[in-house]
Amino acid sequence: MPADVGSVELYMGPHDLNNKDNLEQTIVDFISEAKTSLDIAVQELESEEIAKAILKARADGVRVRVVIERKYVTVDTPVADPWSSSGENEDNRRIYNALLRAKIDVYTDMNPETFHQKFIVRDPEDSYRAAVLTGSTNFTPTGTHNNLNHLVIVKGKRTAGVYEDEFEEIFSGTFGRKAERHDPKPKTYQVSGIPVKVLFAPDHAPEMEIMKQMLKGRERIDFAMFTFAQSSGIDDTLIALQKSGIAVRGVLDRRQANQDWAATRPLASAGVELHTIVPGGGLSKLHHKLAVIDGQVLIVGSFNFTNPANALNDENIMVIGDLQEKDPESIARQKQLAQYALDEIDGDEIIAETSEPLQ
Repeated sequence: MPADVGSVELYMGPHDLNNKDNLEQTIVDFISEAKTSLDIAVQELESEEIAKAILKARADGVRVRVVIERKYVTVDTPVADPWSSSGENEDNRRIYNALLRAKIDVYTDMNPETFHQKFIVRDPEDSYRAAVLTGSTNFTPTGTHNNLNHLVIVKGKRTAGVYEDEFEEIFSGTFGRKAERHDPKPKTYQVSGIPVKVLFAPDHAPEMEIMKQMLKGRERIDFAMFTFAQSSGIDDTLIALQKSGIAVRGVLDRRQANQDWAATRPLASAGVELHTIVPGGGLSKLHHKLAVIDGQVLIVGSFNFTNPANALNDENIMVIGDLQEKDPESIARQKQLAQYALDEIDGDEIIAETSEPLQ
């Protein structure tokens, strides 16, 4: 069962690996509850079950718009037989064509880097059904069944409106670093008494917000991250916090953590406690983009700790909680959500092997 605190729900999966929640079914159920509109911005759409839910929504009269990453429906080089139905990413192309045949407005991105969004806006004008689904989960069989991932659902017109404005910008053709972007400054607002702040990359440079939130920590920082590069700031921030006496612990994907550009060795050299997951038994990779600060503030979304994520890609993060909050009930709700993420980081299925050092 997810962590369910008022209008905020946090899911950890996949259930196939004895984890808590069924990520694919969560996405399907979210889509199936739409009555008027679905706006979907995802890097990849390869799950047939999710595609079927989208097609059914369209058949039921829901207005559906989709934007996906171009590279999953194109090819790098021409194939010998362009009429053949084979090759890498063919399932993506098959689903893409099915959406077109259902008269769904489906576009591919125009970002020369990576369209890395993973969010759905549902019925943004409906006071009862307005909601956003986002997180680290790609809409693929691997993303929902083999990779360690999370989803967050936030209900309410305020959050739906924030993401809907971003979708309209994307749908109009503004991607990546295009100069036309003039997004308003992100604001913190309340959802069920919990402070929430949403940022989009590259518009809002989320890396700076992540650093600011981490620097507010007084006890510990915990994270689970798919790709952690020697970025312009987050690694240096964590090293400084570790040296100041604040405990820092992270879980990394083994393959990504062993890359030359990874922040693994500088972090480990500074005394940061690092662990990696070992693929096997159905587990492919750790794909989370999670951070927890002082067991209370939670950072979720699509954002890897890399410079391209900050400056080039289309991304989003959501900061849930505030260490300066005084209301006891709000603090308790924040900690409930944060603990669900900490339980994931603490789980045996993630901390499978220490990195001393990674080779």
